[in-house]
Amino acid sequence: MNPTGLELPAFAAAFVFGLLGSAHCIGMCGGIMSVLTFNIPPSMRQPVRLTGLVLGYNLGRIISYAIAGASAATLGSVVTLAPGMHTAMQLLSALMLMLMALYIANFWKGLRHVERLGRHLWRHIEPAGRKLLPVVHIPQAVVLGAIWGWLPCGLVYSMLTWSLASADAIEGAILLTAFGLGTLPALLFSGLAARQLQHLLALNSTRWIAAALIVSFAIWQISRATMHL
Repeated sequence: MNPTGLELPAFAAAFVFGLLGSAHCIGMCGGIMSVLTFNIPPSMRQPVRLTGLVLGYNLGRIISYAIAGASAATLGSVVTLAPGMHTAMQLLSALMLMLMALYIANFWKGLRHVERLGRHLWRHIEPAGRKLLPVVHIPQAVVLGAIWGWLPCGLVYSMLTWSLASADAIEGAILLTAFGLGTLPALLFSGLAARQLQHLLALNSTRWIAAALIVSFAIWQISRATMHL
């Protein structure tokens, strides 16, 4: 058994959290997707080309998530060498999951303040993305998507604390990859399908159920962490 306590249910939960947080992704990233699409010359907006570019954007975005997850977990492997820090990191990740639940349920928007932590870095990264516009080739889309993946996002930061607690680079990368894959449906759907999905995710009942599931998982995390005390 691995020392971090991460198992298949944890990766499945990360995917579900990405899926349930998709309403936030539509609000934040849906506009970016529209801007990127409209920057493509009209003569190149064939459905097959557009599909390839959209997939390229999201592939790059998820690759950046995986790199961030592996980096956070590597840092965690150093931090948790100190006595008691492994448990402390697990409790921190559980706390961030609860904050994510409050965010998704629209009870508290404090994660927006957490997003400010990444704005300084984003100011240095974002100009590199502008140089790639307009995007007309899939490799360009992947690179731009990789830059887009560093956009400040409270939900991603919550997942990064989970990766930090895993203290294993491979598991940290898989966690963020699973989360990124969970956000895909909301960003790949277009037209009526996107509106229907957005409507479903915007329902209070959907948000509350999502929040309850996340809190339940956070409590499970806390119980596993405290067992080691």
